[in-house]
Amino acid sequence: MSVRRIVIAIGLAVGIFASAPASAQFFFRSADLTGARVTGAEPGIVGSDMPEATPEELRAALVWNLRSALNVAALQCYFEPTLLTHANYVALLRDHRQELADSYATLQKYFVRVAPNRREGQTEFDRFGTRVYSGFSTVSAQLNFCQTAASIGHQAVFTPRGKLGDLAHDRMRELRNSLIPVGDQAFTPERINPSISLPPFPPFADERCWRRGHTYRWDRCGNF
Repeated sequence: MSVRRIVIAIGLAVGIFASAPASAQFFFRSADLTGARVTGAEPGIVGSDMPEATPEELRAALVWNLRSALNVAALQCYFEPTLLTHANYVALLRDHRQELADSYATLQKYFVRVAPNRREGQTEFDRFGTRVYSGFSTVSAQLNFCQTAASIGHQAVFTPRGKLGDLAHDRMRELRNSLIPVGDQAFTPERINPSISLPPFPPFADERCWRRGHTYRWDRCGNF
């Protein structure tokens, strides 16, 4: 192959990879966090129980949970811009604004319907929104959450209008699973550093093991 052809081939390869969207990969081998499709009635899947909710209302709750999670990701995952969590969230608000508005209205009507009066229903609806947002805030599982939310946010951009609920049904379990701290699957804690282990704690609740509340009684409770 001539030098000219080699240069052209390299140039084409660079152009292809440069045009592809960048994505962050935090692990050598990521954990499989996928889960089964949900209805929204599963315990904890939409943040709190929704008694007497119809399938339409549960779908609205899933959509709102998805929006809230991607909103949290847009802020919490900004440390890695190649994830595009902020840009994709902005696109989500623009492309799916009608379905988001309809889901909001459906949820609001649900809480008013099941409450003794409209005022209490609105208060409970506000609490629901707060619980949903706080439920997606994570520190110990931040990398898993950010990576998963980025993938879902990317898919949401290419989801047809009116079908965001289907995406929420399909991937909400995965999004919830990403909140559980899971490390790199290519290693075990022993292989990373065998010296790292939590020290045992003394029996703080056993009063007979303590003299004057602060001196440990080895003679009574032994080593720990």
